[in-house]
Amino acid sequence: MNDTVKVVLSGRMLVALLMGFSSGLPLLLTGSVLQAWMTDEGVDLGTIGLFALVGLPYTLKFLWAPVVDRYALPLLGRRRGWLLLTQLCLMLAIAALGWTHPAQHVLPVALAALLVTFFSASQDIVIDAYRREALADRELGLGASLYVNGYRIGMLLASGGGLILADFIPFPQVYQLMAIVMLIGIGTTLFAPEPVAAQGLPASLGEAVIHPFVDFFKHQHAWLILLFILLFKVGDIMASNMTIPFYLDIGFSKSEIGAVVKLFGFWATLAGGLLGGIVMLRAGIYRSLWGFGILQAVSTAGFALLALTGYSLPMLAAVIAFENLSGGMGTAAFVAFMASLTNRRFTATQYALLTSLMGIPRVIVAAPTGYMAEGLGWVGFFVFCTLIAIPGLLLLTRFRGWLGEAGRAD
Repeated sequence: MNDTVKVVLSGRMLVALLMGFSSGLPLLLTGSVLQAWMTDEGVDLGTIGLFALVGLPYTLKFLWAPVVDRYALPLLGRRRGWLLLTQLCLMLAIAALGWTHPAQHVLPVALAALLVTFFSASQDIVIDAYRREALADRELGLGASLYVNGYRIGMLLASGGGLILADFIPFPQVYQLMAIVMLIGIGTTLFAPEPVAAQGLPASLGEAVIHPFVDFFKHQHAWLILLFILLFKVGDIMASNMTIPFYLDIGFSKSEIGAVVKLFGFWATLAGGLLGGIVMLRAGIYRSLWGFGILQAVSTAGFALLALTGYSLPMLAAVIAFENLSGGMGTAAFVAFMASLTNRRFTATQYALLTSLMGIPRVIVAAPTGYMAEGLGWVGFFVFCTLIAIPGLLLLTRFRGWLGEAGRAD
């Protein structure tokens, strides 16, 4: 137990938390905060909707990840050099976005927002690689949970804090303040230790592009792993996509949803991520994926129970607490699982590919959920979301031989 406490309180975990914060901060500055600003400025809804396209770098980041694996900058080392450069550029891009004028010229707004997402996605590439290389295998779960919690805190500060601030100061000043907050990430980069580089790093850009794919598909279960990544959280994603219409439909007010689902649920998710990371230190990734995956499925069934119960604030609070707690634990295990798959020679490229793949269900399977809820009814829909988690869990049985003992503390 003393070893567990030492790991939890180590500088490595503080770095994971602060780097997560730095990753999460920029995300909604080109999403909900920018949408609110453009709405205030009278920009039409069609144009605001098109701004979703500036998020493409988050999906396509694997295209330039090999550059990060192949080349090292002259200062601070292979990982921290790139991290400092992307964070400085990101800070300037956020400030530049605040200097634009949405009501007068939309194109400069789009270009500045695209620069923010590009440098934000680039920062994510390097941070993911840094975390994989700086942590021991058994620490990946806790490191992932603290990173994810830091990410969520950064998102909350940018979106919730940014929108609250915008009631008191102009949006351009909000963006300047958020640019200054990026100094937390820059300071973390300057003081964090550089991970030890793996042997046999790519000798050319071509090798950095091709070898990560070749290396990954040498794995006996490569295709099953990719299928598992697509399936593990699919039920959770489908259910989450319809929860707001569901809450409104059974009689909860917007204020009740905001207080219970968003604020109370946020802290439950943070607690789940931290608890999941600590459990993984003792149980390892394989057993944690099983346990947390089952809890995720059961928590989805809680929505079906809420649909049968109808309007009840205590029931809503119980369902949200359980769902967000188990969801936070499941996400921590899932992120740690993907990190454990990467070869330290190609960490940036392989992890960028896996996280891009992870985002596919969020777009594809979420699209028809409205029609499914209409056809099946709320109870039937959430029961279906619960059952569809089973194939992903069954795939885990194929991984027991090589994943079962990985990262487990004796």
